[in-house]
Amino acid sequence: MKYIKDLNDGDRIADIYMVKQRTAAVTKNGKNYLSVILQDKTGVIDAKVWDPSSPGIAEFDALDYVEVMGDVSMFNGSLQVSIKRVRVCRENEYDPKDYLPTSERDIEEMYRELLALISKTQNEYLKKLLEEFFVNDTDFVKLFKFSSAAKSVHHGFVGGLLEHTLSVATVCEYFAKHYTMLKRDLLVSAAILHDIGKTKELSVFPLNDYTDEGNLLGHIVMGAEMVGEKAREIPGFPPVLLNELKHCILSHHGELEFGSPKKPALMEAIALTFADNMDAKMETMKELLNATSTQDWLGFQRLLDTNIRMTQMPD
Repeated sequence: MKYIKDLNDGDRIADIYMVKQRTAAVTKNGKNYLSVILQDKTGVIDAKVWDPSSPGIAEFDALDYVEVMGDVSMFNGSLQVSIKRVRVCRENEYDPKDYLPTSERDIEEMYRELLALISKTQNEYLKKLLEEFFVNDTDFVKLFKFSSAAKSVHHGFVGGLLEHTLSVATVCEYFAKHYTMLKRDLLVSAAILHDIGKTKELSVFPLNDYTDEGNLLGHIVMGAEMVGEKAREIPGFPPVLLNELKHCILSHHGELEFGSPKKPALMEAIALTFADNMDAKMETMKELLNATSTQDWLGFQRLLDTNIRMTQMPD
């Protein structure tokens, strides 16, 4: 199989891809065509079926796995496939792992590392709360492991939510050791829980798109609600501790314009904001640089609000 990232202008393809999107459209001359987005684990590519009525074009829909024959060409600075033939594939003809972007790290290994952080929690209420989510709630654990941390900005892949959460929690663990005035259990617990609302904000792969609930409420509010619901099931959970934990979650984007209902008012909330922002920025840089082979400046990057390039200092 030739992955999308390896396609070049002039290539002829005859491989299986997943249909991420299929839209019927009409040209300026009134001719019907199909606008299609093909996907594999390395990315997506725009494609067109210029003659949908052709005998070689089988009926297919979004999320189908299809064998595509066509030509790759450059159009407006981007690669595009002109599809000549389409055949819908049977389940035994493809491996879904080839079509869904997945964390480079082993998901079960990351999960064990997260459980190790939870096991170090001394506060009985916070430890019980974390265990209710990440040990006892098997449906949540399965969903959390499979979820992404974003639709497209950073960690937008299977296992991305777990990878991001573990990274932020690990940074917060370091913060708590370096800045000894921080309450370690509160900070690390907030880090582990800060994005759990994304399991409801985003639909699972292969869609990985915003749900109605996600669009209406957002993961920050939903995450705080999820924590509150679990905490109410734990007898004697201190109200002050719950409010401080929820505050860290509600303020972890740092600014109102970035989606946080509250600005950080606690030391632990400030530390979480920096850890979350740093991990998101580092992953965004990594993904942008990995997507190019140039050693030159990439130009202005909206996600980082600056022009970037690869570091050229030798290892």
